Amino acid sequence: MKQVLQHARTGEVTVEEVPPPQLLPGCVLVRIAASVVSAGTERASTQFARKSLLQKAQSRPDLVREVISKVQRDGIFSAIRSVRSRLDQPQSPGYSSAGTVIAVGEGVTDLRPGDRVACAGAGFAVHAEVACVPRLLMARIPVRPTIGDEVSFDEAAFATLGAVALHGVRTSEAKLGDTVAVIGLGLLGQLTVQLLKAAGCHVLGMDIDASRADLARSLGADGAASSASAFRDLCAETSRGAGVDSVLITAETSSSDPVNLAGAIARDRAIVVAVGTVGMDIERKAYYEKELDFRISRSYGPGRYDAAYEQKGRDYPIGYVRWTETRNMEAFVQFLAEKKIDVSPLITHRFSIEHAQGAYDLITGKSSEPFLGVVIQYAGSEDDSRTLALVPEAVPAAAQPASASGVSVGLLGAGVFASGTLVPALKASSNTTLVAVCAATGSHAQHCERKFGFRSCTTDEAQLIHDPAVNSVVIATRHHLHAKQVLAALAAGKHVFCEKPLCLSEDELHLIAAAYLGIAPSQRPALMVGFNRRFAPMTVRMKSFLAPISEPLALHYRINAGHLPTDHWVNDREQGGGRVLGELCHFVDLLMFLAGAPIVEVEARPVGSSGRYSGDNVLVSVRFANGSEGTISYLANGDRAFSKERIEVFGGGSAAVLEDFRRLELVRNGRKETVHSRWRQDKGHHGEWAAFTQSVQQHLEAPIPFDDLVCTALATLRVDESAATGKRIPVSTAAFLDAAQQSSSLNE
Repeated sequence: MKQVLQHARTGEVTVEEVPPPQLLPGCVLVRIAASVVSAGTERASTQFARKSLLQKAQSRPDLVREVISKVQRDGIFSAIRSVRSRLDQPQSPGYSSAGTVIAVGEGVTDLRPGDRVACAGAGFAVHAEVACVPRLLMARIPVRPTIGDEVSFDEAAFATLGAVALHGVRTSEAKLGDTVAVIGLGLLGQLTVQLLKAAGCHVLGMDIDASRADLARSLGADGAASSASAFRDLCAETSRGAGVDSVLITAETSSSDPVNLAGAIARDRAIVVAVGTVGMDIERKAYYEKELDFRISRSYGPGRYDAAYEQKGRDYPIGYVRWTETRNMEAFVQFLAEKKIDVSPLITHRFSIEHAQGAYDLITGKSSEPFLGVVIQYAGSEDDSRTLALVPEAVPAAAQPASASGVSVGLLGAGVFASGTLVPALKASSNTTLVAVCAATGSHAQHCERKFGFRSCTTDEAQLIHDPAVNSVVIATRHHLHAKQVLAALAAGKHVFCEKPLCLSEDELHLIAAAYLGIAPSQRPALMVGFNRRFAPMTVRMKSFLAPISEPLALHYRINAGHLPTDHWVNDREQGGGRVLGELCHFVDLLMFLAGAPIVEVEARPVGSSGRYSGDNVLVSVRFANGSEGTISYLANGDRAFSKERIEVFGGGSAAVLEDFRRLELVRNGRKETVHSRWRQDKGHHGEWAAFTQSVQQHLEAPIPFDDLVCTALATLRVDESAATGKRIPVSTAAFLDAAQQSSSLNE
């Protein structure tokens, strides 16, 4: 399918052929007929992307501080690699579209193929021929009473912008008979004028472009002006000197003039609402003397930026939240159906998807042509005779058998970590062939294919797993998908490299263990989890240093993990499992590796049970079978500029300290050995992949014994349980494996 992509490094906009998106649970696949290009949001992102690195840095000093902290912590080369990886990722612009339902995902019961819908959401309602959109970011397009007089897709594509305008009107609390001023008569302003008129308000508009003021009058505004002084006079005359009841600012400018003009024209105790992105250097005098209420209208309405609402479909009860973003969209398309809103005069330009780059030349001023509403049209729109297959088939990988000697990789997941860290390690191996890559969105899959030289890309997970050219499946998807994908790959007879964690529940771990142990030892594929820290050069040196010690060790691992927002996907128990299951497993595994014995008991205590860091700060005590004792301090309440990881090990009259995988100190008999890497941090990603490829090529046991993988997963699950209950909990890996072995025997 065709999709508009924007390149973050240069700002270049291109139209690419990419695989169609996956149909995800709670979502709907839509064949897009029309989408609206936002002259505000998309122009701003395009202009930012086209800036040089220096100009980007000047615009976003907050990001510069993050990069400096990363340089100090991880080294300059690691920081450069991270920045380049993020700049290489293509962006998918667009957030307001309309089309026809192709298929509905699990959990969607009120839509069916063939339904006509309006779609919303950055990253979802993108400029593409097919989009995967969560149910609560869609509104069914109503049928007009007159047969053959349907709301067109071009009209319905404005539903997201209409919902933004409608939420602004609701935020202003404008009432029947109120006099309301609208400053800024671009798309949002023109829609706002019409909505206010439909609500029975007396509407006055202002824009420095006289043609837009004229357009507002033609669409129902009771008065309009094109200068601030004329608008002050108009508002004073219309309100008989009292001032307007509310002001909606729908302009897009860094200037604070609109905000202060609003203060001048508003009546005593009026409401001023910023809908557009404007400067907010408010002159206190007018706002204080009139006791004005200044508000910011947030996007489409309640539900926006709430992942539980938008992505998981958890609607707000109508009795508590009458107007959510979904219901605002539904109300707007109903206004279109009833012809109370007319968007046709707002559409100044239409572009086919093939010529979408022209739309961006227009909104960024390259073509020096006036514009207002810009619509991209696709195959299947009312004004387009082209056709598009409902779900284009992804191009399969070359039908050739996997290499008998090398490692032929099929990659599941093409996110920032996979593209920035994991795949470069794979590509650096001379024994690895990159066959196919699969991601939920076609643009990410295609980008990874082109950047690293995969033979093909797809959004069909099953196709990749069963590709005869693939002998090893690498899993780098979100955590909740790992267990299912591991099981599918094992069932297909593939070697499996799974990024941590292996799974998120004991039931999943049992299924994996039973499936793996149920395969005859001579036929078992390699199964490995990406516990890369075991393979870091400094870790290997530390392990060698500790090897002669025969007595129990005392180990302490401090992780300055940094805070993650509560709505980050890792903190989502369903997708990420939380930070203990999703991240702490790394450190549990490394301590077990250094101790040289399985874990037999754990205890965990959260530091603070509520507030910003709830669940992020955990102190863990770990006991090993050989009598060694370890502690893990996993902390999110520190400063990211400080070193992230520090491991201290004591025993046998020796001490070893590893700081951020860049500095290693080994002390014994009064002599100190120091290893220091000034420029680069090596956490073992290349080393772990080299070990995995060797095991596959030489038919050896996996680099990390299967018992260790199970022990780490089980111990981490017990840590999570202990943090919740406050109890010290035994870890019985042998008993767990026995139960899994019995299950596998029963299933034979």
